[in-house]
Amino acid sequence: MTQESGATWTVADTKNLTVQGEIKGGVLIANTAGRVDGANAREFQDALETLLKDNANAMILDLENLSYISSAGLRVILLISKQLQGKGAKFGVCSLSSAISEVFQISGFDKIIPTHAAQSDALSAIAR
Repeated sequence: MTQESGATWTVADTKNLTVQGEIKGGVLIANTAGRVDGANAREFQDALETLLKDNANAMILDLENLSYISSAGLRVILLISKQLQGKGAKFGVCSLSSAISEVFQISGFDKIIPTHAAQSDALSAIAR
C-alpha cells in the first residue's frame, strides 16, 4: 500500500483516537487526534506500525490535535522510535500542545525523541 505524496488515509478511527497518514516531501506524517491511554494504546501502536509498513524511511508524529497521552501512549512512541532507529530511519514529533509538551518534559522524552514546534520545522530537520 504505497501512498502518493499528498494523499491522506486513515488507519485508526475509534471513539477517542484517530490516526491518519500523509506523505509530504517523501516523509510519512502520522496525524494523531484525540486521546491515547491504556484503553487504546494497542490500537495506536497498530495504526503507527501499519503506516510504517511501506513508508519506513522517515516519520513525523504530528500531535497537534492530541489532547491527552498516558504512559502507555509514551511507551508506544518509544517503541516506534526504536523500531525506526533500528532501520536507520529518522523520527520526530511535532506540534505538541502545552499539556503534551509538559508530559514529554516531565518524562524526559524531549531529551530522547526530537521534538519540533511545527510540522514544517520537523520536515526541515528530517530533510537534512
